[in-house]
Amino acid sequence: MGLMPAGATDGRIAAMIFRKVYPFYVEKVERKGRTRGELDEVIRWLTGFDEAGLQAHLDRDTTFAEFFADAVLNPNADQIKGVICGHRVEEIVNPLTRQVRMLDKLVDELAKGRKMEKILRS
Repeated sequence: MGLMPAGATDGRIAAMIFRKVYPFYVEKVERKGRTRGELDEVIRWLTGFDEAGLQAHLDRDTTFAEFFADAVLNPNADQIKGVICGHRVEEIVNPLTRQVRMLDKLVDELAKGRKMEKILRS
């Protein structure tokens, strides 16, 4: 098995369709007793989307690259730190990959029962 070229993971993440990943986020948080509404609140906090904006991305085949290109990241997003998928969020060099991993980290925190005010860095 060969090594993947540098950036291959970044490219795969960029091309992933947001609405196809979203049900996995919902399943993960609901399995741990949290709600889709809480998940959407976390996503909206990170991305700056309102309900209609988030729904518009869920209604079409928006890639993660397009999803985050439309987003206006929360000014406190840089406070999202820690390990996700074996990498420290704050050390990920590719901006899009870092943003997707920030979202993954927030979903993990929600699923682990962290209080919403802590997740939203308020």
